[in-house]
Amino acid sequence: MYAIVSIAGQQFKVAKDQKLFVHRLQGEEGASIEFDQVLLAENEGKFSIGNGLENARVSAKIVSHLKGDKVIVFKKKRRKGYKKKNGHRQQFTKIEITGITL
Repeated sequence: MYAIVSIAGQQFKVAKDQKLFVHRLQGEEGASIEFDQVLLAENEGKFSIGNGLENARVSAKIVSHLKGDKVIVFKKKRRKGYKKKNGHRQQFTKIEITGITL
């Protein structure tokens, strides 16, 4: 059984006991959260799409909050002496899918 769910503006294919990184979510570590924007669900070869998923939920547990790798942003204009160097670290939340209910 798996589902495609929208989490923080992105779509993820999730299954039970799967761990994944999503953009930072509100909540403490160890807290449980539910996502109700299920777009597609598969159960034993039967697919449910759209209106058949009004009551579908994906429950998850927040494992940890962390930061991603640093990305360097470098801007330069040739022959002008202009250089800018910035770094960015995206904040992520690691979640574990605990169940899918249809």
